[in-house]
Amino acid sequence: MISFLGQCVSNFIQAAKYTLKGNVRLSSVIVQISAIGFDSLGISLSIVFISACVIALQVAHQFLMSGGDSYIGGFLAVALIREIAPGFAALAVAARAGTAITAQVANMQVTNQIDAIDVLRVDSIGYYFAPRIIAGSISVFCIVLLAELIGVLGGAIVSYFSIGLHPIRYFNSVWLMLVTKDIYVSLLKGIIFGAIIALVCATVGYNTRGGAKNVGESTTKSAILCTIYILVADLIMGVLFYMG
Repeated sequence: MISFLGQCVSNFIQAAKYTLKGNVRLSSVIVQISAIGFDSLGISLSIVFISACVIALQVAHQFLMSGGDSYIGGFLAVALIREIAPGFAALAVAARAGTAITAQVANMQVTNQIDAIDVLRVDSIGYYFAPRIIAGSISVFCIVLLAELIGVLGGAIVSYFSIGLHPIRYFNSVWLMLVTKDIYVSLLKGIIFGAIIALVCATVGYNTRGGAKNVGESTTKSAILCTIYILVADLIMGVLFYMG
């Protein structure tokens, strides 16, 4: 695990140097944004929307019985924007697009396409990693922003139909309890999580050797590693921004 983390850091630095030299083509980034963001958008928003609705449904009656129904919107918005939207959206992208990145890079590795790139004296890590890391950060950033809006609206709908909470009271509590810092941190999480997904999955694919069986094993491994690294990064950011 430690050696793999070191390799990920090394690959990130190499991809950053490749990017700073101006070698990354905009067309490559756009293609990757389409593959990562657009293909994962539906499942990510669905997961966050359903999660917000379930939480609102579970807590609405408890808040109502304790006379705190005016705080439902604020409670849900804080929980959703701080943790649920960035975390669930990133995990969905990792499961959908991250595994696809691993399969693509691993396929190129086992069929010697990456060796061919190296023979042409092209930095294979920069060539394959940089567009995916940039696209991953942009895609997850946008998905998290949309997921937060969809989740808050989903909570308002469920609160209205379950306990009759008026949307004005719901959004008033959101406005009172939510701070700008929460939104900034959640969007920063989206950028970092997106980069982690692309970096980890591409590294696992790049390390793949063998044949088709090994490609499948690498895909499973990348999903597990992405989950671990996303949760660890989430914990570290929570400590940095909210402890004390």
